[in-house]
Amino acid sequence: MSLDLWGKAEHPEETHANTGRTCKLHTELPTDPAEAQTSDLFAGPDPSLAYRPECHEKDKTEFRNFENGDLFDRVFNTYKLMHTHQTLDFVKQKHQVWSNCSHFSLSMMDSIDSLDELVDESDPDVDFPNSFHAFQTAEGIRREHPDKDWFQLVGLIHDVGKVMALYSEPQWAVVGDTYPVGCKFQNSIVFRNSTFEGNPDGKNPALNTEFGIYEPQCGLDKVLMSWGHDEYLYRVMKFNKCTIPEEGLYMIRFHSFYPWHSNGDYMHLCNEKDQQMLPWVKEFNKFDLYTKSTELPDVERLKPYYQSLIDKYCPGVLQW
Repeated sequence: MSLDLWGKAEHPEETHANTGRTCKLHTELPTDPAEAQTSDLFAGPDPSLAYRPECHEKDKTEFRNFENGDLFDRVFNTYKLMHTHQTLDFVKQKHQVWSNCSHFSLSMMDSIDSLDELVDESDPDVDFPNSFHAFQTAEGIRREHPDKDWFQLVGLIHDVGKVMALYSEPQWAVVGDTYPVGCKFQNSIVFRNSTFEGNPDGKNPALNTEFGIYEPQCGLDKVLMSWGHDEYLYRVMKFNKCTIPEEGLYMIRFHSFYPWHSNGDYMHLCNEKDQQMLPWVKEFNKFDLYTKSTELPDVERLKPYYQSLIDKYCPGVLQW
């Protein structure tokens, strides 16, 4: 499936008509691909910085502020713990613990509801429950991509893997930006110069080359990422045979991999498939980041529509 962001969907999804609701979160994307090519929509080192909702309270430069702010200490401490303890061996252990999806049974909507109990301690932009961010992201995508219902659903569920934090995992093993383990830590990783000194992998010469334990262009599917909600939800989707297309699965699996999709690092590990999927992950990132707002959605009003998407792509009670 090629990246067709302005044309007709290539999957036979239902096209949902404009509901007439007022959206305060987004401006219009270009409707003409030629116009899009000449716009600065994807300009800059972080493509998400080129996307700013029309009525947003923040300027674009205020998002992902890892230098100061009211939440700085909480965010820094979360990353400090992550970057100290997330070693190659730790990640392998977490795959063994969580990838068999044998911990609990829960429907997708109930999993989303459970995020009412979670405030992401790695996020410098918001201090409200993660469930609201789920609906904000989904509605942003629905506005700009009304013909791609699977894309809208990905917006809704992309953070649901954070339920691990409600089942004994510390947040530093659940939330935050992800990065490969088993090779050199790149400078684009958040707090790279101030939080890795306690990580024993940093003292292992075999793990501190550009490729480390990996082969050139091996593909991200063969790369072990720092453990978190991205990889976990991807595993849940595959285990339960959910029918979200591959583009959506890439969004789920790599949306927190900012050193890759927003800074261009780790391309030496990517294969042709990863390169083809990268524009989809970048497109998702705009909505994941810039739909965050203190204006919270009417979740109960939206639930019936999104339940219909859940029933289509990941129905029933899932194994987690």
